[in-house]
Amino acid sequence: MFELLRWLDLFGVIVFALSGALMAGRYKLDPFGVVVLSAVTAVGGGTIRDVILDTTVFWVADPIYLFVILMTAILTILIIRRPKRIPKRFLLIADAFGLALFAVLGTQKSLNLGAPIPVAIVMGTITGVAGGMIRDVLCNVIPMILRQEIYALAAMLGGCLFVVFHTFGLSENVSTICAIVGALKLRLAAIYWQVSLPAFHISEKEQ
Repeated sequence: MFELLRWLDLFGVIVFALSGALMAGRYKLDPFGVVVLSAVTAVGGGTIRDVILDTTVFWVADPIYLFVILMTAILTILIIRRPKRIPKRFLLIADAFGLALFAVLGTQKSLNLGAPIPVAIVMGTITGVAGGMIRDVLCNVIPMILRQEIYALAAMLGGCLFVVFHTFGLSENVSTICAIVGALKLRLAAIYWQVSLPAFHISEKEQ
């Protein structure tokens, strides 16, 4: 089980670091900016989660995550030289994978640390969405979680599915995979069919 979580966690870091690097390319940041944006996207949510739960921050305990982020950023710069030619949907898909992975893994880690179920789901959602929020704020873009995108809802679904599957006796491996797939399907479906939540709008009368 530990090995599965380890590889899923590293894969989540890679795809989130990739989404951060692609965003940096769209806004013409220098190589240092690419690394910074990759890092905050990849570890921002998990860092906030670990600080709130008063446990050692995961990348401090295991610096391999920093090496993975650095290598992802460098390879992105070397391989993808013209980010404008990368379809915007590719960035959204990379972000969707990271969202689903981190939301479920964040929920699972929170439960293992003794957090109540509602708190664990919130921590999982924070793990999945906070890195992308920081990335978007640094690029002066309204974060997807604050737009009409089905984003946080997909993260919450992943956490809830993990809790439900595990409660009904499925192994942690199966619960984790099924929950990730469920969250990913919802997010990808929203991207493909451009489904969004209704916007809250207040019309002001002219004086």
